[in-house]
Amino acid sequence: MPSITVPIFAVGVNKAQLDVAKIETRIEIANYEKAIQSAFREVADALAVRRSTEVEISAQAARVVTAQNHHDLSLQRFEAGVDSYLTVLLAQQELFGAQQALIQARLAKASNLTTLCATLGGGYERDAEPDDS
Repeated sequence: MPSITVPIFAVGVNKAQLDVAKIETRIEIANYEKAIQSAFREVADALAVRRSTEVEISAQAARVVTAQNHHDLSLQRFEAGVDSYLTVLLAQQELFGAQQALIQARLAKASNLTTLCATLGGGYERDAEPDDS
């Protein structure tokens, strides 16, 4: 005698499983869209920081030039006997501070460039390098 193995009374269960699968698909699509939006936001933030670091570097470079001129002038005034050496030391301290700030700004630019490369999906993996041997 033939037998039927298809569950006739499981129509509700099958429909519920289909609804769950559709909902899970929508959730995964929403998570994917969220990840894309987050990636765009991270890139935009890194580009904004890059612009601000460029402005900061140019301002700090101008500050170094000004501090160098002030140091040179105070040294000339000391050598001419007009000012004391304290003025030269203070100008030198100002110059070193300006140079340190310029170095920090350049470091921030390099760090931002690394962040920008990472947010754009770049990366270097030494293990992924092809072997020439």
